[in-house]
Amino acid sequence: MLYQNRRHAGNLLAVRLGKYANAGNVIVLALPRGGVPVGFEIAAALCVPLDVFIVRKLGTPGQEELAMGAIASGGTRVINERIVRALGIPQWAIDEVVSRELGELERRELKFHSGAYAGQLSDKVVILVDDGLATGASMRAAIRAINLQNPEFLVAAVPVGDFGTCRELEHEVDELCCLATPQPFEGVGKWYTDFTQTSDDEVSALLEMARRLTHDAA
Repeated sequence: MLYQNRRHAGNLLAVRLGKYANAGNVIVLALPRGGVPVGFEIAAALCVPLDVFIVRKLGTPGQEELAMGAIASGGTRVINERIVRALGIPQWAIDEVVSRELGELERRELKFHSGAYAGQLSDKVVILVDDGLATGASMRAAIRAINLQNPEFLVAAVPVGDFGTCRELEHEVDELCCLATPQPFEGVGKWYTDFTQTSDDEVSALLEMARRLTHDAA
């Protein structure tokens, strides 16, 4: 399956998630930046609030596109010990990357939060959205952080993902909704015609549009 762009992917995911429409305790939490256009279409179609859940990938030193772990809002840290051991990454190097990414995580928390998510999820059905799953480091960190808040039900939703990663993650959530697990996978961007990086301004604009839609529907 090839998606035109992230919003096209979100529209298709929304169809699969239709059973959650118009429910008062449902919230869509998107991983910025790429997950926000996907999450916007889902939230708009289901008539539920949208906010962000901030996660930062920990890039492997010298191979930044390879995730050795991730950090999430609330202080959750996930380290891929297999990658760390295989590459012999010292603790000081991990700590250095964590420190740098914490600064960016805090910046995004201040900039993006729309107010729909107030840090209390114990009575919520959470639909956690990203634009795809490769190693799953960012999604896994978000899942673990959200599970600490004991949501009523947690759905992880992505348009496309690596088959092995999806199989691993489906045991950490109540429901995994992934529209396609092509093999060979070869990266998330391969499955989009337009995989242009989502900007801060686009994230902010989509969150504001979602807030207005939620307000108008109330």
